Amino acid sequence: FEIARLGIGYIPDDRRIFADLTVEENLEIVRHVTRRDGRWTLERAYQLFPLLAELREKRGAGLSGGEQKMLAIGRALMGNPDLLILDEPSEGLSPLMVRTLIGAIRQIQGEGVTLLVADQNVKFARRIGSRGYVMDEGHIRFAGSLDELWANEHVVRRYLAV
Repeated sequence: FEIARLGIGYIPDDRRIFADLTVEENLEIVRHVTRRDGRWTLERAYQLFPLLAELREKRGAGLSGGEQKMLAIGRALMGNPDLLILDEPSEGLSPLMVRTLIGAIRQIQGEGVTLLVADQNVKFARRIGSRGYVMDEGHIRFAGSLDELWANEHVVRRYLAV
């Protein structure tokens, strides 16, 4: 929770929701720990992800992978972060859930929250990002706009081609 107190929301690839808590308890716990007031409230989290409102009394262990991803993002937002870090957010999600996630991320960006996304799904990253960084063996091999990234044939061929 120390990261949340610093104004950083972190959503790991394994989501790390509290399996024995309800959706609503998972969302509320961050607000109690961080004590950061701001625009993200329970109601706003439910507006961003209406399905969570329907599942508010369901325990985390009973949620699908996509529902857990929504809950993890909603929970991170409840800390009213300035920076939101998402690790492999599209991993294991259905195409419908990926589209839902893209819409939610765009709304979050519209609220002025800075996002740092690490994802191997290049199509997904292109739809939500404005800058691209390519890392290899712990080193940044490229940094620039997405247009610059895709114009760099060497980087595309070496790191992004299948």
